[in-house]
Amino acid sequence: MDTGTHIVMGVALGSLATLDPAVAHDPGLAQAVLVGALAGSQAPDLDTILKLKNNAKYIRNHRGITHSIPALFIWPLLITGALVYFYPNVNVFHLWLWISLAVCLHVFVDIFNAYGTQALRPFTKKWIAFGVINTFDPTIFALHLAGIGVIFLGAHPGYTFLTIYIVLAGYYVVRFRQQAAIKKAIYQQIPHVEQIITVPTLRFREWHLAVTTKDYFYVGRAKNGTIHILDTFKKCPIPSHPAIEAAKKDENLSAFLSFSPVYRWEVNEYNDHYEVRFTDLRYRSKGYYPFVAVVQLDLDFNIVSSYTGWIFSEGKLRKKLELIPS
Repeated sequence: MDTGTHIVMGVALGSLATLDPAVAHDPGLAQAVLVGALAGSQAPDLDTILKLKNNAKYIRNHRGITHSIPALFIWPLLITGALVYFYPNVNVFHLWLWISLAVCLHVFVDIFNAYGTQALRPFTKKWIAFGVINTFDPTIFALHLAGIGVIFLGAHPGYTFLTIYIVLAGYYVVRFRQQAAIKKAIYQQIPHVEQIITVPTLRFREWHLAVTTKDYFYVGRAKNGTIHILDTFKKCPIPSHPAIEAAKKDENLSAFLSFSPVYRWEVNEYNDHYEVRFTDLRYRSKGYYPFVAVVQLDLDFNIVSSYTGWIFSEGKLRKKLELIPS
């Protein structure tokens, strides 16, 4: 989820903690739990700092080890240890418990969007992405804001968010049912389907689709239960072209390939260089595919320039690549 949603979820857990008798009867512990829940709800995204290094490091590592099974234990211990310094007389077990819940909730909700996480590391680096909730879901965020508002009006914080989370559990069931109906419609409309990736949008009844079949990639949209195919691409294995083989050694393309499950490739040869481009098919926006990896090589297949990440126009992509115009 986005940072704002994780913050309000931290507030929600701090509120739910008031249902714990140990927290309810100790104002100091209640304050420490709220601070800890806010910290725990943000801690797994500390890897966002990798953006300062480069996009390749960020793409390869974001939602990786910081969202892994060991991290579910390490983050709570670190945060609890830090807070005990400022709140030395609180019940450490209950503080640790609620911080652990905050960290686990963060990782748990992240697996429901299309980006996903590597939540089962170190056992596997496979990305787990259910694709039923947008990274920013207006319904989820609005319900949390409503809950915070109701608390300010005097409602019991614990029972308020207990009610909201029961409603949200039903909301997730509805989203899974929507996804199942979309997949059923795709199987009826497109033959030889091998994989379906759903990417929810900000609109409740509109989803982006990337469908892999035996011979083709289909990019489409589900709107009000109807499947619309927008683009079709012939499914071609990556060839052993020397430009591609050399480009795979570039960290930007390597990071892209470690993350993207469905993409198309192309190799363009110009007078003085080659350009290798891989395009993620999950994120079509207004006829453009903004998530790419591009590697430019000279005629001897030496890497000259490269980029991976989100880009929404060819002009901006050329500025990122800087060295060689095409």
